[in-house]
Amino acid sequence: MLNSLQTGQAMDESYPGDLVRHVAVTTGLPEATAYRVVADIAAYYGDTVEEFVRRRHGELQGNQRKNSEIWPQIIAELSSRRFRAPEVSERQLRRVVYG
Repeated sequence: MLNSLQTGQAMDESYPGDLVRHVAVTTGLPEATAYRVVADIAAYYGDTVEEFVRRRHGELQGNQRKNSEIWPQIIAELSSRRFRAPEVSERQLRRVVYG
């Protein structure tokens, strides 16, 4: 995986090294910058549905929008986003596979 930033600071290994290398190769970015891009994207899509709804509702209210406008907008936005998978137990996984 990645060993260090250009500054010599250690990077954690939270993101797959092959993804970081892919971003670096396809964009021409240094690996340290590609790592930050991957981290930013993961953070952007890291919300649960509940976290996204609360955050987005607050943002739209802050823009003086009314709930009658906010709810349809959030519903539309939910359909175009990916969300962090909920934590599941082995039992839940077995139910998915075996019913």
